[in-house]
Amino acid sequence: MNVTRTGGLLAWAALVCAAVVVLGLCIGSAGFENTVGALLGPPNAERAMAQQIVWDIRLPRTLGALAAGALLGLAGALAQGLFRNPLADPYLLGSASGASLGVALALASMGSAGMLGSSVVSEASVAASVFSSSVWVRLGLTGAAFAGAVLAVMLTLSLARGVQHTLRLLLAGVIVGVVVGAVTSLVLLFSPDSLQAMQSFLLGSTSFIGWTSCLLMAVVWLLCALAAWTLARVLDGLSLGEATAQSLGLPIGPLRAALVAVLALATGTAVAQTGLIAFVGLAAPHLVRAMARVPHRQLMWLSSAMGAVLLGGADLLARWLIAPQELPVGVLTAVLGGLYLLWLMHRGSGSLGGLRT
Repeated sequence: MNVTRTGGLLAWAALVCAAVVVLGLCIGSAGFENTVGALLGPPNAERAMAQQIVWDIRLPRTLGALAAGALLGLAGALAQGLFRNPLADPYLLGSASGASLGVALALASMGSAGMLGSSVVSEASVAASVFSSSVWVRLGLTGAAFAGAVLAVMLTLSLARGVQHTLRLLLAGVIVGVVVGAVTSLVLLFSPDSLQAMQSFLLGSTSFIGWTSCLLMAVVWLLCALAAWTLARVLDGLSLGEATAQSLGLPIGPLRAALVAVLALATGTAVAQTGLIAFVGLAAPHLVRAMARVPHRQLMWLSSAMGAVLLGGADLLARWLIAPQELPVGVLTAVLGGLYLLWLMHRGSGSLGGLRT
């Protein structure tokens, strides 16, 4: 029954993602445009322009949003299973604050405030960034974000003295997030020219995703999904209690360390490409559990699919709602996520997405 339900949900998610891709080709700075019709039309200047816009801007952005959502959904399922807490999200180990510090330091060292642009970005500015020579600067910022995320997670593990105690790991992550966030604020205070450029990262944006980012996120997602599928048994054991998991003969310490590594890799990769996007990693596993009670081996795939649907749909809304301007997708997901959690509280069922709190 679970396998059938899982297959049905995955098929539904695949159809929604396909619809998101088609709509993503047609929604730009001017709102909805029949770009697909232009692509299928006779060869002319309009078709050539449509091909350039679709191939260089809209298609990689749409696919990148789906990939980043899949990474965050997978990381959210791992975090909630690892910490045995339905309110855990992928940023609990300090990866988000570490990535922010890495970007802030990179911007301050380069003294460039115009690379990322403002928090409200038009499609024309995205096109300019795609064809500009500053692509290496963009790659440098991505590398700085990923390095900051990895170092923050390593600092969390060091403070927690390993992964043996879940509560200590959780508290260490909170401490690292607060302290590193304060350091980021100091860096921006002494480098005010970086504030505007930093906004896009802090608010979350898919505007600058290119084909390189898409390929990177797809490869990392595949590796993380396979690793999570392999390690799903330990999450099922931990859900019954640590003593029960140990009685099953599972090497809890090494497996928990592997889970933390997968969680950090998935989160750091997504954050490095899109900035801080709230709610997706928290809500995707909740929505899956509300639809079907499945073991973690199936939950991983479903949460990835749900994360892709959530971020892909939010990206379309961010482009369309106030066109020709654009909302930061991270702000939109935070608002929608807050409304979702308020609805759950108002429903008064005593649970969040099927999990007792």
